[in-house]
Amino acid sequence: MPRHFAIVPAAGSGSRFGAGLPKQYLSLAGRPLIHHTLAALCRSSHIARVLVVLAPDDKHWAGYDWRDLGPKLETVYAGGATRAESVLAGLCALETAVADDDWVLVHDAARPCLTQGMIDALVDELADDPVGGLLAVPVADTLKRQDAGQRVAATEPRDGLWQAQTPQMFRYAELQAALGAATAVTDEAGAIEASGQRPKLVRGDATNLKVTFPADLALAELILFARRER
Repeated sequence: MPRHFAIVPAAGSGSRFGAGLPKQYLSLAGRPLIHHTLAALCRSSHIARVLVVLAPDDKHWAGYDWRDLGPKLETVYAGGATRAESVLAGLCALETAVADDDWVLVHDAARPCLTQGMIDALVDELADDPVGGLLAVPVADTLKRQDAGQRVAATEPRDGLWQAQTPQMFRYAELQAALGAATAVTDEAGAIEASGQRPKLVRGDATNLKVTFPADLALAELILFARRER
């Protein structure tokens, strides 16, 4: 049976967040944000290994104790200038351990509210899928397109639109080839699409948010504390 591996690209500086520290290391519920992300992946019974891909000059990782995440976790100091380059570095690091048809789940470092149920749903729904797919949620809000003066130029129809999340899960060899040919994409599904295939949309949850701005960090903390109190 194909195995499952996870890659977390974490070489970015988090410049949009506006903090002096890369956002993956900001404190969230008493831990670095990325700790929550990695813990969810390391806990999953589906996943054999979890690779976190850091910038070659990352000076923050070594300042924390990650031992409680267990033996699945491995670090790769080979992250690139783009997401695709970092994911490719993770795929390269896995080269001797995987088969071409093994599954790789790529997850954003800044999505700390991933649950076991979300991972289970993705793995189960894509188990026999010929392409792979991603967690996503249907767009609920009305979408406006802006003009040069930041005024509304048009209202866009939202029918059939989904907001992409992660993890995104594809076969090792196909993902490596697709990313190698389409390095400008912003997610793995985009690379698979560029190769002529159609990834499957697996219904996710709005709580699987990506921390991009300071308000997102506060919301993520509320989500994590609410889960602890159940």
